Amino acid sequence: MRLVLLGISTLLAMPVFADEAPVRARDLGIPFEGTTGPLNAITDVAGVTVGHETIKRDLAGDRAVRTGVTAILPRGRDTMSTMVFAGWSTLNGNGEMTGTTWIEESGFLEGPVMITNTHSVGAVHEGVIQWRVAQGGADATGYYWSLPVVAETWDGHLNDINGFHVRPEHAGAALDHAQSGPVAEGSVGGGTGMICFEFKCGIGTSSRLVQVNETGYTLGVLVQANFGRRGDLRVAGIAVGERLPGDPVYSNTGYNEEMLSSIIVVIATDAPLLPHQLKRLARRAPLGLGVTGSTAHNGSGDIFIAFSTANAEAGRGNPDAIIRSVPNDDLDGLFAATKQATEEAIMNALVAGRDMTGNQGHTVPGIDREALQNILREHRLLLE
Repeated sequence: MRLVLLGISTLLAMPVFADEAPVRARDLGIPFEGTTGPLNAITDVAGVTVGHETIKRDLAGDRAVRTGVTAILPRGRDTMSTMVFAGWSTLNGNGEMTGTTWIEESGFLEGPVMITNTHSVGAVHEGVIQWRVAQGGADATGYYWSLPVVAETWDGHLNDINGFHVRPEHAGAALDHAQSGPVAEGSVGGGTGMICFEFKCGIGTSSRLVQVNETGYTLGVLVQANFGRRGDLRVAGIAVGERLPGDPVYSNTGYNEEMLSSIIVVIATDAPLLPHQLKRLARRAPLGLGVTGSTAHNGSGDIFIAFSTANAEAGRGNPDAIIRSVPNDDLDGLFAATKQATEEAIMNALVAGRDMTGNQGHTVPGIDREALQNILREHRLLLE
């Protein structure tokens, strides 16, 4: 039965880019600091894979499904057998990321990071465990012990969120789809129904190359962005939100706008960092969030996780493992890279989003790219 369900899901929801020809923030001439990796994506960190399962259906009664699941595997297929050092942090806690209590206690992330909508955390949590059991090879206890990390943001404006359309098999499909290489952005996976600054948004990613003394490292970020009011938006330091065309999305909807403000940020690096250092890295993600215009409203869930793919022997539980780490005094370049890549990942998510009509006929426009370029051109900031 599981194979049949997955087959149907794939037919209904193949993971695709938001556009046939994907457009990213740099393609528009938006300036950013720092040097990117070859893909400008979290998958520039060797071994990291990303998979999306996108679910889009139109139902009776003006209901619509616009949701999905995104999976980030720190070590690809080796993720379930080789842990990674990790740390997490939050700016405002009206959100969920399961499994963080054990990350705080142990210092390890033992599996993938999954992202979905608010009311589907349980289904995805179950699906990750089912997927792990299906891979074979129980842990030393023989019981496939697992505390999956599942994070969420709310997509109820465009998605029939109380229809519980994400099922455990969709989590397994996202994991099965995970691959290296370019990462689909915008309205895909967990980001399918997400909105930021009252424009269509979703998944975005970026990376930075960092030199620490004489050693080069890569840091990558993936976001599921779902925050911000139109007037708050800043691009390249310029307040652009009020000048962009289009009516505010939430006018006359009865929604409390401050409740519509969440983001999940996943940070990956191959720099050898210890858990407390990764927590410090996660705490820098809000710097990139802030420069786009976020103030972390009372109702927002701003949650961040960072992991390092270094020290693989320690991740395998080797008692003789020699653990390496970058000295604290040399972390500044990685801190800066986190801020820069988080900002650009959010902008990539925003630029990738295109017009979408969803549940109850609600329509959310994609950002007007040409209008955005014209504003930046006026300020002589557009790279042409």
